[in-house]
Amino acid sequence: MDQIEQYRQLINQEIERLQPGSDNEIYQPIQYMLSMGGKRLRPLLVLMGYAMFKPDVEKILRPAIAVELFHNFTLMHDDIMDKAPLRRGKPTVHEKWNSNVAILSGDVMFVKVYQLLQEVNPEILPKVLELFNRCAIEVCEGQQLDMEFETRDMVSEAEYLEMIRLKTAVLIGFSLNLGALLAGASSDNCKLLKDFGENVGVGFQLKDDILDVYGDQEKFGKRVGGDIISHKKTFLLIKAQEKLKHKPLLDNYLTSNAFTDEDRVREVTRLYDEIGVKEIAESTMNTTFQEAFENLTEVQTEAKNKDLLVTFTNHLISRDH
Repeated sequence: MDQIEQYRQLINQEIERLQPGSDNEIYQPIQYMLSMGGKRLRPLLVLMGYAMFKPDVEKILRPAIAVELFHNFTLMHDDIMDKAPLRRGKPTVHEKWNSNVAILSGDVMFVKVYQLLQEVNPEILPKVLELFNRCAIEVCEGQQLDMEFETRDMVSEAEYLEMIRLKTAVLIGFSLNLGALLAGASSDNCKLLKDFGENVGVGFQLKDDILDVYGDQEKFGKRVGGDIISHKKTFLLIKAQEKLKHKPLLDNYLTSNAFTDEDRVREVTRLYDEIGVKEIAESTMNTTFQEAFENLTEVQTEAKNKDLLVTFTNHLISRDH
């Protein structure tokens, strides 16, 4: 994983070089958001997608950073919509400043994405922008579906999987697709890496759903059972609603004021255990990961060029927090 850390260092150094447009306060939240750190998963995937075909990843740091900026833009606006007080353990931008500043700063961050993307080779710029625009629209569609699901009593498994594909997975797929495109890879290879990323992204979200209920509190980093307490539509809840013969019992555990949060989590988890939804979720998750690696097998490049992405993905799959 030393190579990953080298890539991450290159990305962080390039982020530090980004200069604000002026002393205007609108740029302070952008610097604040980026200074929070994070895994830099998406720009790392851009570099790995590129490195499968070419070694000189330093040449594409700017478009890789564009993907990180877009991701942080979505987080900044999502936090406003969710009224979230914290992001990575620190006050969210709208809490530290206010919602108006957060909206404007997010808008500027989005524009800066285009400023960085327009630096790519003019011959492929139209294709890069076409793919990015499609991805950006799909991410917004996913967020809209997620908000709609909050007000609905029932959501189907297919609807949920499509929502997480749009909201989370398409940006992971775009990251790998972009890297391969910048390296001059064939359209087939770009498509296979995009599909790999989307399947992995769906699998990661399913793993998060499982860990929220069954994760180790100390390792997970946030309250286990938080999705149950907030009545969040997750794969586990959706499967429980589908399979539970006495759905009012589940609804009562989720909504009744007679239960403490601890009681609520305990009783809903007990129902999950009785129905076996954890195993169902794990099976679906493992299927998506298997499909992802089948996509990767078909990518036409030397096997050794895939090793880093395989190692990195397996590391993320095996995480317990």
